[in-house]
Amino acid sequence: MNAERIKPAMPEENSHDFWSDWIRDNGPRLLLLARQWAGSAADAEDIVQDAFVRFWRHQRDLPGSRLALLATSIRRTAVDLARQRARREVRELVADEMLGPEPMFETRLEGAERAAEIERALRRLPPEQREVLVLKIWHDCTFDEIGRTVGCPPNTAASRYRYALEALRKHLKAPTPTPSAKTPSHV
Repeated sequence: MNAERIKPAMPEENSHDFWSDWIRDNGPRLLLLARQWAGSAADAEDIVQDAFVRFWRHQRDLPGSRLALLATSIRRTAVDLARQRARREVRELVADEMLGPEPMFETRLEGAERAAEIERALRRLPPEQREVLVLKIWHDCTFDEIGRTVGCPPNTAASRYRYALEALRKHLKAPTPTPSAKTPSHV
């Protein structure tokens, strides 16, 4: 009996083993691509997963590079996700405006008047300026992060922030300091 070397069989192209190996080899590359449009690693993983499902259903039998087809699916999935988030944010803003002036801040009694004044000024801002201002100040986001979140270039986010600050300066007057009880009246 001659000793022939037996080559391991290559998994069939549509088999579970084939795709498991393919994803293991190409997954990090796909995640890196998805991170270009995602706000977080978790979002990138969701984008890759959704894009792979889209690819599997509609493109896996198309000619050409699987990696290129998946890259296209990843980009389209990321754009769709950004659009969905933008629409949701608009719906939430509209719902907030319809619900009326619910307090935005939890304040102590002595700051309640100033908080109400700030709330009124914030509500006067156009929604896109208010959104950028809130993301910048209260969420400590960079303009790149804000741009990705709201679907605009970082320079546009920065402009909206500047316009919002200018509008707030016009609407708000400087707080008047309250005299301390320990301050002598002749000083």
